[in-house]
Amino acid sequence: KYKHVKSDEMLIVLPKNHRLAKRNSLSLEEIADEPFIMLEEGEYSEPTEAFERAGIKPNIHYTLHDDYAIMTMVESGLGVSILAELVLKRTSYDITCIPVNPPIIRNLAVAYKDKETIPIASRRFIDFITENKDKLL
Repeated sequence: KYKHVKSDEMLIVLPKNHRLAKRNSLSLEEIADEPFIMLEEGEYSEPTEAFERAGIKPNIHYTLHDDYAIMTMVESGLGVSILAELVLKRTSYDITCIPVNPPIIRNLAVAYKDKETIPIASRRFIDFITENKDKLL
């Protein structure tokens, strides 16, 4: 079972001085040839899936496991990336974040086996997250 918590938009992350940084939105095609910094997320990645659906092979130069390292690399001009708005809205990096057209959305949820048999602390955590998601996220 699961409870949906939030839908989170993925954004294209560019250095502030990038030639595309003033755009209101960008397609995956427009960044296909850019040096790309991929976030390694395990078996499933929303950006990877979006590139595959569009029939585009990104120009991957780096693959990292850390959102903040990626933002530092983008800020330094080493490439562009696609990261979650939830991570990007609480940072002070000198980067530009632009919506993807069409949008890439990821859904965040709390998953559990059976709410009646999990520990009371887990039940309260699930209730707290779902009741306070707008304040927390």
